[in-house]
Amino acid sequence: MGAARGPVARGLPHRSTTPEETTLKRTWTIIGVADVGRSIAWYQSLFGQPSAPPAHDYFGQIMDEDGTVLLCLHQWGAHDHPSLTSADHARPGNGLLLFFRVDDFDEALIRARALVPVLDEEPNVNPNTGTMEFALRDPDGYHVMVSALSPRNPDG
Repeated sequence: MGAARGPVARGLPHRSTTPEETTLKRTWTIIGVADVGRSIAWYQSLFGQPSAPPAHDYFGQIMDEDGTVLLCLHQWGAHDHPSLTSADHARPGNGLLLFFRVDDFDEALIRARALVPVLDEEPNVNPNTGTMEFALRDPDGYHVMVSALSPRNPDG
């Protein structure tokens, strides 16, 4: 028998659905940034993605190859969003940890070292997940944790 999938696998109550009734939900994490173009380029570089400009000067998205939105970048004060009015009201990242799992950890580490002079946390094994991870700050001061998707094989 295969691994559990769907609502049961996520600890939600099971309910029978037909393909027409199946719904999908995604979270779009949106952070306030000073310069959307600069931040888009930084994250594209970190994730090894081709360089592409944001859709707007005030808003852009970092998306995975399958179109899944990984992160939205919104210019501080561009609209009337209460929590995105100004970086002066709170330190960027206060109460927020951007945690990304990647399938190319070693390459991501090389790219990260090219983006910042020093990492916030050098590569180490997270004792809870058994995966390698490191941390750095983005151009706006957000704490970015990058974790390997899978634990390392002890044989190599």
